Amino acid sequence: MPIWKKEISIEELTRSHIDTAVQTLGVEFLEIGDDFIRARVPVNERTRQPFGILHGGVSVVLAETLGSCGAHYSAPEGERCVGLDINANHIKATTSGWVTGTARPVHRGRSTQVWQIDMTNDAGELTCVSRITMAVLKAR
Repeated sequence: MPIWKKEISIEELTRSHIDTAVQTLGVEFLEIGDDFIRARVPVNERTRQPFGILHGGVSVVLAETLGSCGAHYSAPEGERCVGLDINANHIKATTSGWVTGTARPVHRGRSTQVWQIDMTNDAGELTCVSRITMAVLKAR
């Protein structure tokens, strides 16, 4: 059973990120399942750090984007979600191709949500795991 409480689509996610860091970095939304959102970011001249690997901050941008979108679209209409905390463990460096992130909820409560984001390279190897905690703010 889908967890989404607001209208969600790849087109809506893409449209809502026009003229943002997400668009600038080349993030592409790929799939929405009953309880997950998937997107990817290219590993290229815009996203690499000086040693030629994906910048860790870019992995965190991907994770925060996916977790924030998941929280927002799964919260009831009129409520909004804001980030409280995010962490990331960088597991394996990536020098080219794409890194794909999949966000799934760990906890969806009335006042907080926790989402886990697993990121993999083109070979399916785990590159980063991240967890974001979101506050759910009631309508004013």
